[in-house]
Amino acid sequence: MSMSPKKAKIWIGGFAVSICLLALTLNVAPETSAHAQQPTGSIATVTGTPSGPIVSVDLSIPYVNVYAGPSTFSYPAIGVLIAGQQIPALGYSEDQTWIQIYYPGVPDSVAWVYGPYMKFEKIGDLPILAPPSTPTPASTPTINPTLEAAFIIPVTPGRLPTFTAPPPLNVTTFEDQSQPVTVPMGLLIFGLGFVGALGVILSFLRGR
Repeated sequence: MSMSPKKAKIWIGGFAVSICLLALTLNVAPETSAHAQQPTGSIATVTGTPSGPIVSVDLSIPYVNVYAGPSTFSYPAIGVLIAGQQIPALGYSEDQTWIQIYYPGVPDSVAWVYGPYMKFEKIGDLPILAPPSTPTPASTPTINPTLEAAFIIPVTPGRLPTFTAPPPLNVTTFEDQSQPVTVPMGLLIFGLGFVGALGVILSFLRGR
């Protein structure tokens, strides 16, 4: 079957276009998919802790301070533990009221915490440990003698007060000047005579 010249040109042109499209497809680089940039940074490495007794902070207490030694007065606070935090226990103080714990980030990685604030999660034998030496103060306060003397009030010695005894007290006395009451003798005789006469009259009247 013969093809007309016009149809032959159309067929040849379509074939040429197909070849060009195929060549362009092979030369185009494959599209790469874009991904979000992943954040970079150091990730904390979980290291093992010493084996042995484990204590934790009582859940009723938000946090407790840890100290450089078994005392809140003789040693400074060097850190904190939060409620429920577990940490290895290393030993007791001599009075067994403080617990030495493993506490990284401080000298020798040890600290002390008050025992009644803690609960044993893993019980074991704890040795009695001697307390560390108390820290030496950075400076010893001294008093300037000149400044001290400015606030000292001088006391001038004087004569002690003398005591003069009061004059003797004169007590006024009163003499009893009252005299006994005496009845005149004549009055007494008259009275007796009157009583006798009265008796005689009464007897006479009764005899009638």
